[in-house]
Amino acid sequence: MLDGTPWFGPAEWTAVRLSVRVAFWAMLTSLPLGIAVAWLLARRDFPGKQVLNGLVHLPLILPPVVTGYLLLLCFGPYGPLGRILEAYGLGLAFRWTGASLAAAIMGFPLMVRSIRLSFELVDPNLEQAAATLGASPLWIFCSVTLPMALPGVIAGAVLAFAKAMGEFGATITFVANIPSETQTLPSAIYSFLQVPDGETAALRLVLVSVAISFAALMVSEALNRRVSRARGRA
Repeated sequence: MLDGTPWFGPAEWTAVRLSVRVAFWAMLTSLPLGIAVAWLLARRDFPGKQVLNGLVHLPLILPPVVTGYLLLLCFGPYGPLGRILEAYGLGLAFRWTGASLAAAIMGFPLMVRSIRLSFELVDPNLEQAAATLGASPLWIFCSVTLPMALPGVIAGAVLAFAKAMGEFGATITFVANIPSETQTLPSAIYSFLQVPDGETAALRLVLVSVAISFAALMVSEALNRRVSRARGRA
């Protein structure tokens, strides 16, 4: 176990746990919206479609610091949405929940792109056949479209998780670098590199970050193979 060993200090272990927590909730909370937006972009034509597509991909081209600053303006203690949330004790600025929001926004374009491509590969004829048998649109989506696109959904979720694990610019701008509250792995690595003799601790966190990301990719590949085998037997 890492915690309490001489090779891994409490501050480092806390940063690892917080990063996994932030990345997991960022991925989980954004996944339903990501599936919905990806399906709209893949299957529907509507006024403003290109505007929506541009807004989804905007975090990819904006400097992360700009995204974090915009979040601070909207969700900060004096922002229009931040004041409402603070009144109910749900403030996001300078809290780990805000770090999850920033990470979710930065990973959202990668998630949507992966899921959208998967939806576009689903044969529309299969959906039409289900419709002719009397299936409702919701049942068609749940029983035909989503299962066929499941590998892309898994890949999108893993990409969002990995992006959240490595997010730095937007997170540190929106929620700062508070130990035990908002200091994720990238922030902790940055902090250790700013102090004398911190390189060793920074290197340990780099190795942990690589290991977690690699493990997430391996899990994704294993799930994709399992889904593919299940679809092949169906």
